Amino acid sequence: MSVAGESGGRAQELRQMAQEADQAAERAADPEQRKRLKDKARRLREQSEQASSMGSGDIYPPQ
Repeated sequence: MSVAGESGGRAQELRQMAQEADQAAERAADPEQRKRLKDKARRLREQSEQASSMGSGDIYPPQ
């Protein structure tokens, strides 16, 4: 598999994990737990964007 394909798969995996963290945050009763899960989802989405831009050959990080 090419590097771009591997990066695309990793980006998809990170997006899935972010979605799962968001869903868990919506179910969480504890406000602190909800905040941690939302933060985790945000970080995963940022990593996903980085992985997808690296796979596309874009040398500049997203702004």
